[in-house]
Amino acid sequence: MAGTTKGARKTAGGETWTDQERAAMREAARERKRSTKLSPEEERAAGKAEVQAKIAEMPGPERDMAQRLHAMVAVTGPNLVPRTYYGMPAWARDGKVICFFQPASKFKVRYSTFGFLPDARLDDGTMWPAAFALLGLSDADEATLADLVRRAAG
Repeated sequence: MAGTTKGARKTAGGETWTDQERAAMREAARERKRSTKLSPEEERAAGKAEVQAKIAEMPGPERDMAQRLHAMVAVTGPNLVPRTYYGMPAWARDGKVICFFQPASKFKVRYSTFGFLPDARLDDGTMWPAAFALLGLSDADEATLADLVRRAAG
């Protein structure tokens, strides 16, 4: 297929999904199936283990960022439950993902992303940040994200 990403295939609807996107969707289906069978305590423990396993798989610089972000979220949003989201580290409240870390290597892009989903309720006027591109993570960057996580964790 000319003009498509290597490994991309057209769906019945004519959309093109890369191998990485299809793998992420399969992971999301497995995550949903697993989480429906757990108590809240089991869900937190399993989520923490899954997040740590995903972080351990990351290349060095991304792993370092993800470890710092995981520790920061644990402190600033202790009510958020670690879990994976499309195979990426994420943190949820009441079963809904609030924020996530997407390593650059996941989709072979030039920067990692720390993002917030609509249930984060970070609304501020008519426009607010919903995701941040990360090439690194300075102390100031971490402080900015910690403030947003604190607000998002509610």
